[in-house]
Amino acid sequence: MDRTIFQDYEDEIQALEEEIRLLAEKYEDIRQESTFFSDEEILKSIESFQRETRGETKGHESLSDLKAQLESLETNLSFLMKFTGFQFTSHSKKTVEKTRNRTVQKHRLSGKCHSLSFQLEFQLLEMEDNEKVSAVVSDLSIIMESREDANVSKFVSSTEERGDLLTFFRSLSTYAEWYEHRRRTFLHFK
Repeated sequence: MDRTIFQDYEDEIQALEEEIRLLAEKYEDIRQESTFFSDEEILKSIESFQRETRGETKGHESLSDLKAQLESLETNLSFLMKFTGFQFTSHSKKTVEKTRNRTVQKHRLSGKCHSLSFQLEFQLLEMEDNEKVSAVVSDLSIIMESREDANVSKFVSSTEERGDLLTFFRSLSTYAEWYEHRRRTFLHFK
């Protein structure tokens, strides 16, 4: 009977250790997401939150400021989408490995460029060395709607092999723009 009690305790300890491990991973992911903001932005957010909780802000003024900022951001986003043709619909990031000077993250990204849909999945290795940060893309996987064109298939395959995201986005932008022109032209003659 004593043995079953000890086993129950050990099972409970293992379950708690697993829960602690999962919470630590979740905390690390949240902490890493917060590193995308500068210390100044974080301090401003904290001060703003503290003023709001103390009732120091005037609701109408801060609300109108927020609306103006939102409109400005929407205008900038609209400009960038028209300028580049890219519209990102989803992005997810998961930290796979983290050490003192090395971080490996897995990214999933999907969106459209003009009328062509795409999905990317890749790992990003960031290494910090003497205040220099270098990033390397690996395990790039690209899924595109328009793979029936042999040239696009070759381009996607070579881009996946090289892990060259910049070339992919530049080339996709140009190709998608001309793809859209061709599509409209053929619709015109039908």
